[in-house]
Amino acid sequence: MASALVVDDSKATRMILSRTLKEFGYSVTEAADGREALKELEQLEKAPELILTDWNMPVMNGLEFLRELRKAERFSSSAVVMVTTRTEMDQIVEALEAGANEYVMKPFTKEILGDKLRLLKLLA
Repeated sequence: MASALVVDDSKATRMILSRTLKEFGYSVTEAADGREALKELEQLEKAPELILTDWNMPVMNGLEFLRELRKAERFSSSAVVMVTTRTEMDQIVEALEAGANEYVMKPFTKEILGDKLRLLKLLA
């Protein structure tokens, strides 16, 4: 079973994303901010195939988390999707340049998320 990590400070958003990913067949781990996500990742035996992260979070935001994550060779094959309310083109470019594989704007639907995962070859 493919694994995923959902990183968002909103419990409701984590719940929605986790439920959707479980419907897609993923086992899901959650974290409330980037620092917590890095701690969760350290405890995993293998890198998750997919990481969904919000940008706007306390302690360590999604962009900072993404930059830290991409420094570790172990997570180089993990696909990262930024799921955020930030919609400015320069912000999208900044996230992609930092190592995000895709970008989803909130509010999103199950179909939009599914389309992005199919683009990344993470969903049939």
